[in-house]
Amino acid sequence: MNTQHDQYYEDRLRKLQAIAAMGIDPYGQKYTDVRQNADIRAFAERLAIEAGQTDETARVRAAGRVMLRRVMGKLAFLTIRDWSGDMQIGVSKAKVGDAGWALLENLDLGDHIGADGLLGRTKTNEITVWADQLTFLCKALRTPPEKFHGLTDVDIRYRERYVDLFSNPDVMQTFRARSRIVEAVRRYFQGQGFLEVETPMLQSVYGGAAARPFMTHHNTLDMDLFLRISPELHLKRLLVGGMERVFEINRNFRNEGISTQHNPEFTMMECYQAYGDLSDMMNHVEGLFVAGIESIGGGFKRRFRELDIDFSPPWPRRTYSDLLREHAGVELRDAAGIRKKAESLGLLKLSPEELAAGVRAETMDPAILANRVFEATVEPTLIQPTFVVEYPAALCPLTRRKKDDPTIALRFEAYVACMEVGNAYTELNDPAIQRETFGSQLEGEGDETMRVMDEDFIKALEFGMPPAGGLGVGIDRLVMLLTNSASIRDVILFPLQRPK
Repeated sequence: MNTQHDQYYEDRLRKLQAIAAMGIDPYGQKYTDVRQNADIRAFAERLAIEAGQTDETARVRAAGRVMLRRVMGKLAFLTIRDWSGDMQIGVSKAKVGDAGWALLENLDLGDHIGADGLLGRTKTNEITVWADQLTFLCKALRTPPEKFHGLTDVDIRYRERYVDLFSNPDVMQTFRARSRIVEAVRRYFQGQGFLEVETPMLQSVYGGAAARPFMTHHNTLDMDLFLRISPELHLKRLLVGGMERVFEINRNFRNEGISTQHNPEFTMMECYQAYGDLSDMMNHVEGLFVAGIESIGGGFKRRFRELDIDFSPPWPRRTYSDLLREHAGVELRDAAGIRKKAESLGLLKLSPEELAAGVRAETMDPAILANRVFEATVEPTLIQPTFVVEYPAALCPLTRRKKDDPTIALRFEAYVACMEVGNAYTELNDPAIQRETFGSQLEGEGDETMRVMDEDFIKALEFGMPPAGGLGVGIDRLVMLLTNSASIRDVILFPLQRPK
C-alpha cells in the first residue's frame, strides 16, 4: 500500500475501534424488514408528500452503503445505495441522540448503515427518510472510488467487479437485466413444452462445435478430460432416449481468443426439438428475443453502440451464397475465385495453432476459405437481425444436407449488429453419414478443430434419433444487444483477466 492508502486505511481502523468501543459490532447483525430504496421511493410518490413535509403514518426501514455524507452543524444527510438505487437519509442530533450522532461522526463512505424513520421530503422536494434510529451494519476499510465519477478504469472494473457494482449503478442494472433476460428465456422454452436438463461439463470426448478445448485430469480415474465446448452431443442422446424437447442454459469453455465478443468461459442456451426443423428454430430465436425484450422493456427498436436495431419479427432470410456473391463478388462453388479473393484479403495466413496442427493454406478446404471471406466481407454488413441460411456442408459435420444438393447444409446463423448470436440446424440423424463426416474430419478435411470421433454418439444414433431441429444462442451476446453493452466483459460478472 502507498503512504496515502496507509493513512486512509489506518484512519478507518481507528473509526472501527471507536465504533466497537461504543458496544456496537462493526460488522453488524441480521437486519430484517428492510424495504428496497426503489420501493420506498415508489411508496413516497403514491403518498404525494409535499415539499418540506413528513408523513407521520409512513414509517420505513432502509439500508445500504453510504455513498455521500454531508454534515451541517447538528443536521446531516446521507445518501445510501442498495441494488435498486439511492435513498437520502436525513439525520438530526435531536432525533438520534448523542449515541446516534457519535456513530454518524464515525461513518465513512462505503460503510453499510440501516435507518428507521418517517418518510418525507426536504424543502427542495427530495424524498428523504428522516431517521430517528441508525444501525451500523458493516465497516468498509477501503476507500470507495470518487463519488462523482465512480470506478472508470476498465481493467480495474473487470478485476474488481465488487467495487464496480456498487460504484456504477448502470452496471448493477445491467446484471439485474441479465437475470431477467435469462429467466425470460427459460420461461419461453418451458412454455413451448421443453424440459430443462443438465449435461456433463467434464467430458472424455469433446465435440459439438468447432473449437479447441481446455483439458484437465481426473486423479482417481487417472484419465484426461475436457471441459465441454458444447452440450450438443449429450442433448441429442436425450432425443434418442425419448426426451422430445430439451434445453439447457449452460456454461461452455473454449480455449481460444478473447475479444469484445469472445470470452473463454461463456453461457449458451441450446435446445433440441424432435420432429422439428430449421424453420422451428427460427421461430424460437425470434421468440426468445421477444421474451427477453419484454422482460426488461424498452421496445423492439433499440440502440446498440452507434447502431439503431429493429428486433421486430419476422427477421429476413438470406442465403450464404447470395450474400457472398453480393459482398465479396465470388461464387460459392468457384474454388479458384474464392482462393484468389482470400489471398487478396490476406486471409491465407495461418495462425501458430494451425501451423502446429499441420494445416496448409494450399490444401485448405475451399469451404473453409469461403467462410474466411464471408467473415471478412459479409459479416460487417449484417447489422439488422438476419437469418443466414444454406451453409456449405463442409462447415457443418453435424447437420442434415439439403435434399437435392448434398454440398449445402440445412443450417442458419442469426446475425445482429455484425455478430453471430444464434446457430441452428436441421439435425443429421443418419449414423452412416455421421460416421463419414466424423471420418472426414479425422483425415484432415474441413475444420481442424472438429477432428474428434465420438463412437458412443454414433452408437446412440444407431438406436434411432427422430428428425429434429437444434439451436444454440449465446446468452452473453443476447444480453449485450438488449442492454446496449459494448463488450461481452460488460455482461459477465467475472470475465477472465490476465493476472497482474
